[in-house]
Amino acid sequence: MALRRVTGRGKLTEKDIDEMLREIRLGLLEADVNLKVIRVFLANIKEQALGEKILKGLKPGQQVVKIVRDELTKAMGQSTVGLNFKEKGQTVFMVVGLQGTGKTTAIGKLGKFISNEKEKARKVMLIAADVYRPAAIEQLKTLGQQTNVFVYEEGQKKATDIVKRGLKYASENKYDVVIIDTAGRLQIDEEMMQELKDIKEISNPDEILLTVDAMTGQVAADVGLTFHEQLGCTGVIMTKLDGDTRGGAALSIRYIAGIPIKLASSGEKLDSLEIFHPDRMAQRILGMGDVLTLIEEAEEKFSEKDAMNLMEKMLSGKYNYDDMLKQFKMIRRMGSLSRILGFIPGLGQIRKQMQNMDEKEVYKAESIIFSMTKLERQDPSLIAKSAKRRQRIARGSGVKVNDVNKVIESLNQQQEMVKQVAKNPNQTPTMPQAKQKARKGKGKGKGRFRF
Repeated sequence: MALRRVTGRGKLTEKDIDEMLREIRLGLLEADVNLKVIRVFLANIKEQALGEKILKGLKPGQQVVKIVRDELTKAMGQSTVGLNFKEKGQTVFMVVGLQGTGKTTAIGKLGKFISNEKEKARKVMLIAADVYRPAAIEQLKTLGQQTNVFVYEEGQKKATDIVKRGLKYASENKYDVVIIDTAGRLQIDEEMMQELKDIKEISNPDEILLTVDAMTGQVAADVGLTFHEQLGCTGVIMTKLDGDTRGGAALSIRYIAGIPIKLASSGEKLDSLEIFHPDRMAQRILGMGDVLTLIEEAEEKFSEKDAMNLMEKMLSGKYNYDDMLKQFKMIRRMGSLSRILGFIPGLGQIRKQMQNMDEKEVYKAESIIFSMTKLERQDPSLIAKSAKRRQRIARGSGVKVNDVNKVIESLNQQQEMVKQVAKNPNQTPTMPQAKQKARKGKGKGKGRFRF
């Protein structure tokens, strides 16, 4: 990465900074960031990085990293912007966007996100007004069933009439929040935009939220600008902001269209919608992780008691295969393992390795554990000492003995890493010797089941 070359430097020259900026520019171009944004972004970095304070500072390399992070944060909106709810009465959100951006799924996630908020319990209703794509109505109904959120629909009737009657129904049945799913097209056209303007006039929404596919790069900014000029969008829901996305759309849309990114979806699960924090996103783009978001998600997904019990078992040396099964369940609640690793600073390389790991590998590990007896799951030493037991477990789970050995090795490695953390809390744990041997080629085939 471009910043690695300057991080540890005690002194920086203008040449060093120019080389760094060239690499950053290439990275931004690869991420499909708008050229205008790139020019302003790099000019701001250079202006600050060439100051006397930086060149003569105690740790100039670290100061440059801070400048880049701050400029990234500024480009994406500086501060977190929340949803606008009415203090009293019914709140209406109108969601717009092109087809293929994940709009309908985002609405289902938004319904769940609002209805499950800890601060205030809100009764949410969705209105199916995307009448040009029959599948959209059925999809929204399915999402409503999965999230326990009511969906008002009348099939493929006139969208404005559906919205009128839907809002009336919501008022009569005392719904706190109404979310309107509007028509999405493959491209913006006059007919579509006029319908959206009519729905806006009828519903008088508190928020007009534009769904944007994070993988579309600077195209997202152009689309956002068009919608904003026609409708006056109040916020963006960034979809598909997973581990593979470099943040080009997030960097471009805020600067070009001037619409704040309010929410981001970073997974396929219905609880993967989260508040967008520009500063945290900047850290993730720079590979600095996002531990705060990880902690917040962990607190929501499982209790502190469960987490502490699991950690105590690891530290005590009594961690067993039943505990490993519990760990798999906890990980699943938070999404893919590569996504979780993306929140943790310094684990970029491990994360890249984990992205190649199929979910089937996790299921394979589970089937191996389920093929153990109750006593074997509780006492891992029984399997470690007995080749016959390992052969029986392999036959029972339909895998090779080598696969069983990998699960055994994984459990041992987790215990070893936890012990290292307990001894040196401020030090990054090193890989166990078995993994180091595998890197040298002595442990061929041991590259999986590193949970």
